[in-house]
Amino acid sequence: MNKENIKKVVLAYSGGLDTSIIIPWLKENYNNCEVIAVSGNVGQADELEGLEEKALKTGASKLYVLDLTDEYVDDFIIPTLKAGAIYEEYLLGTSTARPCIAKGLVEIAKKEGADAICHGCTGKGNDQVRFELAIKHFAPNMPIIAPWREWTIKSRDEEIDYAEAHNIPLKISRETNYSKDKNLWHLSHEGLDLENPGNEPTYEKPGFLEMSVSPLQAPDVPTYIELDFEQGAPVALNGEAMSAKNIILKLNEIGGANGIGLLDIVENRLVGMKSRGLYETPGGTILYKAHAVLETICLDKMTMHEKQKLAITFAELVYNGQWFTPLREALSAFVDKTQEKVTGKVRLKLYKGNMINAGVWSPHSLYSEDLASFGESDYDQTDSAGFINLFGLPIKVQAILDGRK
Repeated sequence: MNKENIKKVVLAYSGGLDTSIIIPWLKENYNNCEVIAVSGNVGQADELEGLEEKALKTGASKLYVLDLTDEYVDDFIIPTLKAGAIYEEYLLGTSTARPCIAKGLVEIAKKEGADAICHGCTGKGNDQVRFELAIKHFAPNMPIIAPWREWTIKSRDEEIDYAEAHNIPLKISRETNYSKDKNLWHLSHEGLDLENPGNEPTYEKPGFLEMSVSPLQAPDVPTYIELDFEQGAPVALNGEAMSAKNIILKLNEIGGANGIGLLDIVENRLVGMKSRGLYETPGGTILYKAHAVLETICLDKMTMHEKQKLAITFAELVYNGQWFTPLREALSAFVDKTQEKVTGKVRLKLYKGNMINAGVWSPHSLYSEDLASFGESDYDQTDSAGFINLFGLPIKVQAILDGRK
């Protein structure tokens, strides 16, 4: 990349520590280039407040705030939910958001005639891959600037030093400087005391959790909810039809109040290292549970088991930033076929971080009470003898052969 040719840069801008200092850094190191800040609204709510004023004060020429919430839910979250894709227990909150945001970045870069796209991802993390693979898909020849791979700053403390030297206002302090990512699906926490897996998270500490409460602080009475699905997608909550986005937002309130969706894991990053992260995903955790319960009565055995195998591949693709690939699209086509009859209602009882099955119904249910009943039924139990003889034939033959030896 020839820096002399970089006159206008589109920056993926969150207003957090990394991207706040990147604006002046770009101007210092790339010929006082014009910086156009772009924030993808994927449901980070209050984090968008005052963003334009901050971006302009720190040197950006303008700020775009793209409302991507519906696209994020309908085109990324719901396909991943229907696939049952989970990466090492992690429900892929950041992973699904990055390709959605990157798509918006490229659209603005083309509209503005930008010479490069810049992001604030570190060289240690997964997000650099997720952003850049999506950018390559939509703009294969677009130069990408990643300051963390260029500058001499080595830590978040040094970032704060840089911000203070350039009079950049920050909402954090050195003591509360967790690395966080928030959207309408989840909130992640990394860094500080969480870097030691031996440290218990301070769930009960005021202000630590933002979407949830500790199960210890949840109500002493259960909360019942009912979710309706059509072809694998949520369409109603407690009998009220609403968009998938609004269902997630409402479930975040209900689930968060009941301590649902807290996850503390050491995960295997794409770049090779292990990383400890704490996630709050109240609504998403409920949806995954309800969807899985509904599938137990709607999917046949072989389809369910094959789908469960492919869910691991789907999750790895999403985690690794390979959303815009032929394989992910092919897997989504398979998933959509499996979901054609995943329609029905699920009732769950939420209690202090637990989700307890409380009923499931579907017009396409494969469950037959008559066949499964311990009482009298039309099932002929004598049929099982021939089945066992055939099913066990290889074992019998092997035993006879071993006996001869």
